[in-house]
Amino acid sequence: MANDSTERIMRGLRAWITQAPPGARVPSNRALVAEYGASPITVQKAMRALGAQGLIESRPGVGTFVRAVRTARPLDFGWQTAALRAPRAPIPALSTPLRSMSPDAIGLHAGFPDRALLPERLVRSAFTRAARGDTALTRPATAGLAELRAWFATELAEATPAGLTPPTARDVVVLPGSQSGLSSIFRALVGFGQPLLLESPTYWGAILAAAQAGAHVVPVPSGPAGPDPDELARAFDETGARVFYGQPNYANPTGAQWEADRGERILEVVRARGAFLVEDDWAHDFGIETTARPLAALDDNGHVVYLRSLTKSVSPAVRVAAVIARGPARDRILADRGAESMYVSGTLQAAALDVVTQPGWRTHLRALRQQLKARRDLLVASLAEHVPQAHLESVPRGGLHLWARLPDETDLDQLTRDCEADGVLIAPGNEWFPAEPSGPYIRLNFSGPDPDRFPDGARVIGRALSGRSPAPTS
Repeated sequence: MANDSTERIMRGLRAWITQAPPGARVPSNRALVAEYGASPITVQKAMRALGAQGLIESRPGVGTFVRAVRTARPLDFGWQTAALRAPRAPIPALSTPLRSMSPDAIGLHAGFPDRALLPERLVRSAFTRAARGDTALTRPATAGLAELRAWFATELAEATPAGLTPPTARDVVVLPGSQSGLSSIFRALVGFGQPLLLESPTYWGAILAAAQAGAHVVPVPSGPAGPDPDELARAFDETGARVFYGQPNYANPTGAQWEADRGERILEVVRARGAFLVEDDWAHDFGIETTARPLAALDDNGHVVYLRSLTKSVSPAVRVAAVIARGPARDRILADRGAESMYVSGTLQAAALDVVTQPGWRTHLRALRQQLKARRDLLVASLAEHVPQAHLESVPRGGLHLWARLPDETDLDQLTRDCEADGVLIAPGNEWFPAEPSGPYIRLNFSGPDPDRFPDGARVIGRALSGRSPAPTS
């Protein structure tokens, strides 16, 4: 954002430009520094901004001139309609959790934790060291850095019971974020036009990846304890599906964590049908009252394809994740990744590995657990006080979100608009259903910025639900 001095220079130059003929030479930077008493850097910022607005143009070695105004004509891209034809899969608009917000808004809509919850010191130091290392100048293997693959494998191996064969680094493929991993997995294991079972509700990115892979999505109802194994078995048998996507730990959006016995029953259903469970462990580092229990640790026959992301817990700038798969499934996924992006930046991989192998990483995670608990409890209490119409089916034992059911007559689109007009961004729950929603829900991020404003945000939601106008200010 421009500062006051930059804005002052831009206002003066705009007024000058309106009086100047096209092609007139703009005063030199030195003259503008003297005229406005500003620094050369401030003048350069103003000139760049005016250039970006199309008001002036720079001719290297000659000077800067008022840009000639050309007669605007409507651009015709109609030919592209015939060239592109209908898309194979509809691509939705930008999802609500990815929307940016104004600095003064209360953001309860996002999918990422606040910067205050990230290991900033570890990340900055890791990037400094990674920039000095060989990974800044060399191409890594398509499967990823050997040391990082070994770390992912070891982490899952530590949860593997005695008697089962733990994964090895060879089973790991490093990804540029778990979203790209979902796309590769669905393309490699499901295929175009084939059935894919998804929990409902479920992660909106999985729904998008399935659509882009051309899979035929089959919803499986899921609640606070996860999907019913009998319902899952029926869906497998009726559709002939061979892949089920689920989130056993702190599911997005519901926050549900499958009970241990239910997870084992679901794994048995998958095994009995010679199928795959795609386990998305995106929230592995966000336990509050429990810890993540990866089902992949209970399987050594290749039925579980395990996704583990570091993007949310390390930094959104570190788009690094991994898929752990065994047998031909791993080879197919690796081939797809090679065709899609060739490899993941070695510098990002080195930085991620540096962070998670520092002694301070475990210290950070212990502190994070307490911070998330305080934020979650504050938002729960705020909803109870100001939005009594909202019903939480459960208080999540981990993750980043609350999933609230609203009265049946709620118009979610209108509610979202009303809240945004009053400075609060929320995420309507429709985006998390692969088919028709089972009711009006909203997803609220308790890990977002400014937790001290959670009560104010809840007050706005409650007022919008009740149809009341904001209270007058003095």
